This record gives sequence, structure tokens and C-alpha cells, in this order.
Amino acid sequence: MSVLMKTLAVIGIVTMSTCAAASQSSIPIGGDTFIISRDNHHSFRGSHKIYNRTSEGLVEVQYCNRPYYVRYATVAWTQLETESGNVVRIEMNRGKGWRPICDNPEEQVTLKKLGVTEDPKVVAHLGRLPLDPISRFVAIKNAFSQTGNNSSKTSYHNTK
Repeated sequence: MSVLMKTLAVIGIVTMSTCAAASQSSIPIGGDTFIISRDNHHSFRGSHKIYNRTSEGLVEVQYCNRPYYVRYATVAWTQLETESGNVVRIEMNRGKGWRPICDNPEEQVTLKKLGVTEDPKVVAHLGRLPLDPISRFVAIKNAFSQTGNNSSKTSYHNTK
């Protein structure tokens, strides 16, 4: 086998292995990722950003076997959009236009699957899960309670 043939064989093997690796990770990494709602005419109706890392107020979910972090309100909004007849899917933009990367997110993650029994309209409207009754009373109590030891607060009127 000539040197040229060996070189072409090596290039072919490298190219095939690179293509195989690229096809295994068909979901690109980086860029902005959103759940986007479109009507029957493919016109944009709305969107919610989804994240690749956790932060306060986000819950981990799986869309198309890939982990994301979303707000509960995003899951509720997704359910409401599909109930209204719109199509939702996960799309990514890396500065070259929107690329669909996952279909039917409303079937993959629901409030019910996350253990939330609240009405999606309430969660979407509030932008978060409503506080349960006990948590509401604790929040009210904490808002009016003073921090620290309040048994002998000094003021201008009770100085000795």
C-alpha cells in the first residue's frame, strides 16, 4: 500500500470517528435554550428560558434525556400553552437562528410528575408554587418577629 493510500485511509478513519462522535451528541452545548410556543401557523406565541445549571427557585428536569433546570411556572406555562392548542418545543439559538432540539416537552415533564397538585393556572400566574397554609403563617410570623434577644431592648425612654 502506498503512502498516499495509507494517508487517505487514516483521514477516512479520523473523519468517520469524528462524525460518529458528533452524531452521538446531537444536542449542541452552549447558547440560549428556551421552551418556545408557536401557533398552527408556526408564529411565535411566547417563550420561557430553561437553564443548564441550577439556581435558587429552579428544579431539575429531563427533556429528551438531557438535564435542565426550570421554574415550576415554566412547566405550568408549557401545559397551558398546549391546552390552548399551541405547539411547544425546546429550541436553541447560538446566534444563527432558532434550532429545534426537543419535541413534546409537555409530555415529558408535568406539574403532576413533579409532585405538584396545584392548578397550572395558579402556578403560572404566581410565577412560583403557592405557599402552603402552614408556610404562609410562618412567613407572616417571621415578618413581624424581631431578631435577636428582645427581652431588654434599650431605648431613649428606658435608659437607667
